Amino acid sequence: MTLRFSWAPLAGALALLLPVAAAAAAEPAQLTALDADLLGHDSATLVLDRWCERLHLADPATVVADRVTGTDKPVPAAVRAQLKADAQVPIGYRRVRLLCGSSILSEADNWYVPGRLKPEMNRTLETSDAAFGRVVGPLGIHRRTLSHMRLRLPQPIRANSPVLEHRTVLETADGTPISFVVESYQGILLGAR
Repeated sequence: MTLRFSWAPLAGALALLLPVAAAAAAEPAQLTALDADLLGHDSATLVLDRWCERLHLADPATVVADRVTGTDKPVPAAVRAQLKADAQVPIGYRRVRLLCGSSILSEADNWYVPGRLKPEMNRTLETSDAAFGRVVGPLGIHRRTLSHMRLRLPQPIRANSPVLEHRTVLETADGTPISFVVESYQGILLGAR
């Protein structure tokens, strides 16, 4: 008895997968560019301003913070360690969504040390939706990235899908840590709608 093998079902399956593979290959290039841009600059807000403009998400292309209230999180011990703040040092917390127009570009949990900021900076953070990076920018901040992770990309990528996560410490020019941030960047930055 002779067994016959047909390539037709395999060829059909491959034909279905090629468009998906091509799309997946194109999207990581944008993700790589976004990740590199964030890693190469001290202000995520300014990076997002440029991406907002490049993607024509709003006019003017300015990122604003939308504070999410009523969501305080306890300060993890690892965050205190990164901030070099013992249990007696007060820690502030802000959860924000960074928007360009009506598009959510990222969401962030931010623990910060109010005692290391100027009083007017603390007032602004407590009473407005100003982005943290814009408020503390005059301190000459530097981002020290602890980790950056590309998240599993759904197919198709949706605008509100988290695609990238950064964990960073913001430090002053002399290396004093002022903030620990967990940032989740959204698929809209890859052109998803």
